[in-house]
Parts: sequence; structure tokens; C-alpha cells
Amino acid sequence: MLVMLIAACEIGFWVLLAGGLALRYLAGMPRLGAVVLLCEPLLELVLLVVSFVDLGNGGEPSWRHGLAAVYIGYTVGYGHYTVRWLDGHAAHRFAGGPKPPGTRYGRARAVHEWKLWARTLAGAAVAVGLLQAGIWYVGDAADTGGLQSWQFLALRVLGIHAVVAASYTIWPRKAPAGADAESGGDMAGTRR
Repeated sequence: MLVMLIAACEIGFWVLLAGGLALRYLAGMPRLGAVVLLCEPLLELVLLVVSFVDLGNGGEPSWRHGLAAVYIGYTVGYGHYTVRWLDGHAAHRFAGGPKPPGTRYGRARAVHEWKLWARTLAGAAVAVGLLQAGIWYVGDAADTGGLQSWQFLALRVLGIHAVVAASYTIWPRKAPAGADAESGGDMAGTRR
């Protein structure tokens, strides 16, 4: 059931995002669209409550609980960024807003990668914290090795992302001839 709830939260995130942006830019109802977009954190709150209720009712700590914690951490780190990024592109495409700035080359790209790493750090901290809370919550009554392995996974992802960000600092990507070295156009080639 928990895995289905995680999938439902992910689907719900994108449905609310598409619905909110459609209301804002296609239907001309920006306030209602903003309200719909602000409902997205409720999905993660439901997932968090259901995960702890499951553990409290004697559910064996498993990879499902770990996945739920990592999903919530990812949403904390990247949810607002994703909404803002897509909102900027929707405003440009459907409402005549300015083209969102890009960061594909040079120092600007390295700074962008370190900002993304900071989001990964926030997400990993939330995930590790939730997993630790789950470990303390069930105490010695259950095997918590599965939850601990998810903590190490979150830390490994954080480390790998640090190496990626450092690579853009050490070996900055050069802009092709005629391109602006600091921005390089849109963010089509960047990770989200």
C-alpha cells in the first residue's frame, strides 16, 4: 500500500502542477492556479503521516518506508525549484513573460550546479532525519537495517552530486564561439 501511495503522490504532484499552471496561464485564473500549486505539499504530509502510522501499527521497517522518506526529502529539496522553473517557462510560453535565464557554460554553470547540490543536501538531510526518526520510533522492536541502508544511499547520492558539481568548477564547460560564456541560452541541457 505504501508504494502505491508514493506513486499516487508522484502522479498527484504532476497533476496538481499541470492543473495549477493551466489555471494560471491557459484559463486566466492566476489566484486559483496558485492555490492549486500550494496544495502540493499536502501530498507529502499525507505520505509522511501514513508512513509513521504504518510503523506505529507494527509495520516492519522496510525499503518502502525508506523510499517514502527519500521521496519526501527530494520534494523538500527540489519541489519548489521544479514548480518555479516550470512556472517561468509556462509564463514565457503562454503569457509572454521573459525567457528564463540559462546557465550552460562557465562559472555560471558551476554556481548553478553548487546551488543544485545545496538542494540535494537539504533533501538528503530531510530524508536522513526522517529515517532516523523512524528508527527511533520503532526502537529495538524491529530490524531497522533497511532504513539505515536508505540513509547511506541518501549520503552516497549527496557525495556523487558533490563530485559532479566540483567537476563543473574544476573543468568548466566552454561556450561555443559566439555564445555568451556566462549564460549560454536556455536551460534545455541542464538537469532539473
